[in-house]
Amino acid sequence: MSKKKLSEVSAVANVEVNVVKTLGRPLNYNSARQKKIADREVKGANGEVKRGRPVVEGSKRQAVLAARASKVTAGVTLSKGRPVNVNSKRQQALAARAVEVASTENA
Repeated sequence: MSKKKLSEVSAVANVEVNVVKTLGRPLNYNSARQKKIADREVKGANGEVKRGRPVVEGSKRQAVLAARASKVTAGVTLSKGRPVNVNSKRQQALAARAVEVASTENA
């Protein structure tokens, strides 16, 4: 048998008990609202909560999303927003202004 050293550690602790008061009204766990919240948490943990509008298979929106997903997997770069019409009056004015600014910076 091995000899073990027995050491006594005696610690005297001054323990203060702090009672923390919670803000607001006390909860009544038997109320209808608290029961509803508890049921919702249980359903959420089980994955039974239905949220949002249901998906309609075969709709035009689902076809657009499927086409977009296939483009992404194919590596095609997707553009955002409305395409620019370079022949519009506004785009021509912007191009003229850009040329004007570039010419004044070079001078």
